[in-house]
Amino acid sequence: MSFFDLVAGKPLATSEERAEHIGPIAGIPVFGLDALSSAAYGPEAALTLLIPLGVAGITHIVSISFAIIALLAIVFFSYCQTIDAYPNGGGSYTVASENLGETAGLLAAAALMIDYILNAAVGISAGVGALVSAFPALLPHTLALCLTILLILTLINMRGTKDTGVAFLLPTYLFIGTLLVVILIGAIRAIAASGHPVPIIAPPHLPVATSMLSLWLLAKVFASGCTAMTGVEAVSNGVAAFREPTQRNAKRTLTIIIVLLMVFLGGIALLCRAYGIGATDPTGTGYQSILSQLISAVMGRGWFYYLAIGAILSVLALSANTSYADFPRLTRTIAEHDYLPHVFKIRGRRLLYSHGIVALVGFTSVLLIIFGGVTDRLIPLFAIGAFLAFTLSQAGMVMHWKKLGGKGAVRHMIVNGIGAVATGITLLVVLVAKFRDGAWIITILIPALIFLMIGIKRHYTRVDSEIDIDRPIRIDTLTQPLVVVPLDRWTRITEKGLRFAMKLSSQVEAVHVDAEQCRAKVEQMWQRNVATPIAQAGQAVPRLVFLSSPYRFVLMPLVEHILQLERDQPDRQIAVLVPELVVKHWWQTPLHNQRAQLLKLLLLLRGNQRIMVINIPWYL
Repeated sequence: MSFFDLVAGKPLATSEERAEHIGPIAGIPVFGLDALSSAAYGPEAALTLLIPLGVAGITHIVSISFAIIALLAIVFFSYCQTIDAYPNGGGSYTVASENLGETAGLLAAAALMIDYILNAAVGISAGVGALVSAFPALLPHTLALCLTILLILTLINMRGTKDTGVAFLLPTYLFIGTLLVVILIGAIRAIAASGHPVPIIAPPHLPVATSMLSLWLLAKVFASGCTAMTGVEAVSNGVAAFREPTQRNAKRTLTIIIVLLMVFLGGIALLCRAYGIGATDPTGTGYQSILSQLISAVMGRGWFYYLAIGAILSVLALSANTSYADFPRLTRTIAEHDYLPHVFKIRGRRLLYSHGIVALVGFTSVLLIIFGGVTDRLIPLFAIGAFLAFTLSQAGMVMHWKKLGGKGAVRHMIVNGIGAVATGITLLVVLVAKFRDGAWIITILIPALIFLMIGIKRHYTRVDSEIDIDRPIRIDTLTQPLVVVPLDRWTRITEKGLRFAMKLSSQVEAVHVDAEQCRAKVEQMWQRNVATPIAQAGQAVPRLVFLSSPYRFVLMPLVEHILQLERDQPDRQIAVLVPELVVKHWWQTPLHNQRAQLLKLLLLLRGNQRIMVINIPWYL
């Protein structure tokens, strides 16, 4: 086995695709990390905005969290119906395109692509940020750590869906297990103490209230808390990745992810109120995350604390894996409708749409570099793309059931209709509440991306109309082409080119650009090695043409001569044979001129349908 196969895995045959399908156990780490890890930053994002309310702010986190849980339940039932209706993958783009039209589909596609890229960048930077806060000495290396994690995630995901699920099993279930233990033990102690447990390590004292509760503040808190719902759509996008029965396994995976997320959000909110835990200023000294305070209060600062914090850090960093799982599938689906380059439809050596992964890594690395590995400012943009996709998907499902009709259609329409209204209202709240915090950027990026996709579609439509043919092959005007062979000096490469040219046509023209004023020498060489032997054999001697070049230019006089030949002979094709040396090692390439490559490029740029370029390689 080669080193590359060891790192990236052996190539998989198409017949091995079924072996790459996964079940719910592996499906949770592959498709659920984004949603589950949001429990680590969703409640904190909400509580941070409640800091000005002091102690009173904690009492509101429970009602806000349960409102988000109710919304999560609505989305869950809606997506279960989507999985049943679209067993091959019912992402927002597919549902919206088929039921709401092209514009709605492109809107969903743009929102989802931006959301997945943001998720990858923010997930990695959040994990590294938590690591740096625990070990401040690593702060100067924040960007390097982010890019290293991005590279590791890429290498793991390039091995395929199955290997990725296995690789992330331990950190995912360690995170789930430790957080469930904290919530369970914290709840038992709170119940035993009649709702007023004594923390093992007291959380930081909350500041004195500096403002009053307002409807606008509640809206902003709700909008921030809704970041905990990102990634919920991932399973419906990746239904095809599950083994048989695909729909049942997909719904089981989605159910487990949603139930766990509900338990996490509800448990964290209730325990924060019981133990008096609030957010601390992320920019101030002595900052502690909500989960760090909660684990310390319930379990203390022993080995379990460090185990749980380690699991949280790893899952935050690995939450970008959801983007790796869904972004390539999304771009493949969009490319199948000609709105993205067709290269996204190609499956790589491990049955992955690897060009989608490359694009995701490229955009994510650019974001990380621009923001220096600190992408906290991108978090407000998270929920917008997700809720826009939610709304379009649910609205599309309403139209789907309306068109399908039959028994149960009305019930299905009601479920998806409630989902569309709920997520639509939430989208408006999030957009208004986060507009000044950067949401306005999304209102520019999404239309720009839509126009780009429409431009790509128009290009493919134009290409198809030009190359499409609905008649048999033409057999008229099958005259031999005029073959042009650039001539420098007499070499094996020149001989190979001339021999092939004479096999193609009886009219061959060898063209020498006289840049070094050596015409007499070339004429002698031609007469001795070409003209005399061919004439003695009774065959047509190729024509030798000299092009004057007083300024020692070689390529442009040759190109102009070929274009003039094409104009002078409107009924014939011009075949240009380009002899070139092919070296054995890459480092030998700069040792030889690249005129052959440049000549091909110029002819491709300035040529037309009647000029053909043929490579004549000579391998060293």
